[in-house]
Amino acid sequence: MNNLVVLIGPTAVGKTDTSLAIASYYGCPIISADSRQMYNGMTIGTAMPTEEVLARHRHYFVGQLSPGDYYSAARYETEVLEILEKEFRHYPTMLMSGGSMMYIDAVCKGIDDIPTVDEETRAMVLEKYAIEGLEQLASELRILDPEYYSQADIKNPKRVMHALEICYMTGKPYSSFRTSNRKERPFNIIKIGLRREREELYERIGRRVDMMIEQGLIEEVKRFSHLKHHNSLNTVGYKEIFKYLDGEWDLPFAIEKIKQNTRIYSRKQMTWFRKDEDIVWFHPNEIEAIIKHIECRIAIQ
Repeated sequence: MNNLVVLIGPTAVGKTDTSLAIASYYGCPIISADSRQMYNGMTIGTAMPTEEVLARHRHYFVGQLSPGDYYSAARYETEVLEILEKEFRHYPTMLMSGGSMMYIDAVCKGIDDIPTVDEETRAMVLEKYAIEGLEQLASELRILDPEYYSQADIKNPKRVMHALEICYMTGKPYSSFRTSNRKERPFNIIKIGLRREREELYERIGRRVDMMIEQGLIEEVKRFSHLKHHNSLNTVGYKEIFKYLDGEWDLPFAIEKIKQNTRIYSRKQMTWFRKDEDIVWFHPNEIEAIIKHIECRIAIQ
C-alpha cells in the first residue's frame, strides 16, 4: 500500500526544515497544507518557502492562487486526492506538510458533502458583512441554525459567513450537512507531529515576526490594501499591519499584536492536534527518529 506522511505542527515550530529532510529521504514532492501559502505574493507574511527551497523540491499548493480567489477545504481534499493518485505511480511514499487544521483533516478524514456556494450568494453575504458587521451576521446565524451557532467560533468571519451562505442558498441549516463520517482512503496515513516547549516556540515566533518586518512585510501588505476585505488577507500578520496603515495603531503596537495573535493561533493549533491520537510527536531536531518511525510504520503495513 502507498503511504502519505503527514507532517503537522504549530506555526514557527520548524516544519519547513523537517519536511525538506523527509522529502529528501524519500525523493518525493511536498504537498503544502498551509491555507495562506497558496496565495501568490503573500510571501513574507506567510513564511512561504524561498525560491531556493522551491527549486530543491517540487511543492504543490504554493503561490498558485490570487488573493482574491475563493478556495475551500472541500476543493483542497479533491485536488490533493487527484495529485496523490498521480504521484503514487512514481513515489510510493508522499509527504504533506502544514498547519492548517481543516485542510489536513479534509485529506485524512474527508469532508462533508456540503453544496458549493454560488457567486451571487457569496457576494450577497460579503456585502452584508461589510455593511452590517459580524455581530449582526452571527445573530442571523443563531436564528437560522442554532445548533451550529452553539458550537461555532462566532468571532471568525469566515465560519459565520460560510454557514450563512449555505443557509441562504439551500434553505436548510448548515449543521444538517455536517455528518462527520470518516472516509476510507486507499493509502496508509502516517502522522508526525512537531512540538517544542512553549517558551522555545514563543521565542521563535517573536524572532520570526521581527524578521518578517526586516524583510519588508509592511510594503508587502501595502500592495494588498485594495484587497483587504478578502478572506485570504484576514490573517495574522496582515490584519494587524492594515490597522497600522489605516492609522488605528502605531507600528510597535501592531508588531506586538502580530506576535500575540501568532502565539494564540499556535495554541489553537495544538489544541486541535492533541485531539488526534494518531499523531506521534517529536522535536524537530529528531530527524533520525522521525525517519525510523516512518520506516517502521511502512514495514508493518
